[in-house]
Amino acid sequence: MSLFKGKDLAGWTTKQLHNHDWSVVDGVIDCNPQGEVKGDRELWTTKEYADFELWVDWRIKESPFVNNKARIILPDGSYQKDDSGNVITVAAPNTDSGVFLRGQHKSQVNIWCWPVGSGEVWGYRTDPAFDAKVHAGVTPKVKADKPIGEWNTFHITLKGDRLTVTLNDNLVIDDAQLPGIPRQGPLALQLHPERKDGEWGASLVQFRNIRIRQLGAGE
Repeated sequence: MSLFKGKDLAGWTTKQLHNHDWSVVDGVIDCNPQGEVKGDRELWTTKEYADFELWVDWRIKESPFVNNKARIILPDGSYQKDDSGNVITVAAPNTDSGVFLRGQHKSQVNIWCWPVGSGEVWGYRTDPAFDAKVHAGVTPKVKADKPIGEWNTFHITLKGDRLTVTLNDNLVIDDAQLPGIPRQGPLALQLHPERKDGEWGASLVQFRNIRIRQLGAGE
């Protein structure tokens, strides 16, 4: 089932009455962050979903700013450190977005420009309440992002608390556990506002070809 038909934002909503961050431009959902307005500025589906397969085309339009605090994430989900034990930071394009699963920021499949690549689930990878297996599971196995400006495709499968993500036909997250994830909830496209420096970048992104297939209990 298509969640976006290329004409308008029917089936989607924001939690701010006069939100101008999201629009349809040339048949795609366009995110153009409007200032530093506080609060939830994500674009949410009006329906909730439990188990599903989701396909999302996305691209980073541009990344005019540089993040000098990006980190190198190791396969176990930890950060690479130097010989003195300090976290190594590197420069990376400063654009950031993602797809929220079942109504919460914590279970976000990341879109960003860090060396590890997109598909990472920050909220689970960095939560000390979870064990090493969870942290490693939500860390991308390979960087599969295309260059800035080109279209990418997520294929996201969520069954129970198990998440699998392919990016451009490359398996990046393989049956990772998301302990405590709600049984169902809406999807959302993430917005970071107009931040010109610091750790998180503005969501200068676009989306298209968003499709979902709900999975029954017997599948």
